[in-house]
This record gives sequence, C-alpha cells and structure tokens, in this order.
Amino acid sequence: MHLFFTPDIQAEQKHYQLSEEESKHAVRVLRMNVGDKVQLIDGRGGWYEAEISDAHPKRTQLTIISCTADFQKPTYHLHIAVAPTKNIDRIEWFLEKATEIGIQEITPIISEHSERKEVKIDRLNKVVISAMKQSLKAYMPQINEAVSLDVFLQKLANEEGLLKAIAHCEEDQAKKYLNKEFPQGANYLILIGPEGDFSSREIETALSAGFIPVSLGEARLRTETAALYACAEIALLNR
Repeated sequence: MHLFFTPDIQAEQKHYQLSEEESKHAVRVLRMNVGDKVQLIDGRGGWYEAEISDAHPKRTQLTIISCTADFQKPTYHLHIAVAPTKNIDRIEWFLEKATEIGIQEITPIISEHSERKEVKIDRLNKVVISAMKQSLKAYMPQINEAVSLDVFLQKLANEEGLLKAIAHCEEDQAKKYLNKEFPQGANYLILIGPEGDFSSREIETALSAGFIPVSLGEARLRTETAALYACAEIALLNR
C-alpha cells in the first residue's frame, strides 16, 4: 500500500495532481507507473483510492476511484499540552508515537521551568505527517503555536465540557488515575510539565482553573514519556 498526503484534495474531485515532492517519491523512489493504485489522505478524515494516469516525476496525475469520509473517526478528542524538551528530538519522538496511537491536538506550553522556549511548528508537522502515513490514519493532529502556561490557562476560562488533568510530581497532593477518573468518549486536556516539573504556583493556578491532579504511576518519567503514557492510557480507555 502506497499512501500519499494530499491536504488540498476535495471529496468531489475526479482527478488530482500530486505535488512535485510526492510525484518524485512515487515515480523515482517507488518506481510506480500508469495503472498503479495509490491511497490518499487529506488529514481531515478523507481516505481516497486512486489510480495513476500519468506517471510524471514532477506532476503525477491521478484518477480518483473512490472517497471514504470520516475514515476511522476517533470517538474522543485528546489534547495534550506539553512543555518542549531541551532536546527537540525527544518531543518529535513523542509526536510520532502519539500520532500512531491516536491524538487530536498538541500545544507546546512554556512554563517557569521550561528548558526550551521556542519550537518550529513546520518541523513538528512534518513528523506528524510522516507518522500519520505510517499508521494509516486519515486525521492529522493539530499542533498549536507555543504559548505560556498562564496564557494557555486564561484562554480556557470559559470553555465547557472539557475534562482537564495535570500530571505533576509534588507528593503532598492526593492524585487519581486517568482511567479511574475519566469516562469514555469525552473531550480531554492533559498538562505535562518540563523536566523540572511545574512550579508550585503553576500547579495551584491549574487546580484553581478546574484541573484535577493525576498520577502516571510510581516511576519518575521524562517529559516525553509522561506525555506518551497519558496518550496511551486515554487510548486504552476508549478502545
């Protein structure tokens, strides 16, 4: 199966031209030719079956055979707001694995103890697109621009129907497990802090904003591991 990301395709289209990058990959790398079948995803839930009508290395032409809307549509919405790690490769690893498991939205948050203050969204989107194709998913997770934790919490002030949790390391609070506290099929938001954890002030601010403190087990986890753990636990809850 050869899967191509075509974000600008529309459901009613009968013909489509691959981008130069995807055309080169199809013709030069995969050695595909006229009559070969391919699959397309638009990142919005559309899954397309198509056939190559002109195998050109810069502008490969396709004939659309069928379109399936809402392909494997998730039954829940998971938004993880996570502090970017100093080594960006670790956050990219998280994005790759989380996309494969299932996640709908990611926000890089900058907190008091953050080691990294900036992220390149274009680079992160490339990681997500590759993982989406690898795992045969038709929905592309949304990566938001990096924002300070305080601003992020302020924007949530009037949002309803959102189940909110914060994972932190302070031991003087009773914490609950995600699968014990949250129901299936909900809209979840989970905060994951930097290696130095959230500050006490940030934790209190989040709790005042309606976040519940949750435990991700007894082990001390790296930021990207904690974020993936939360992602997997929500996926298992909704399986």
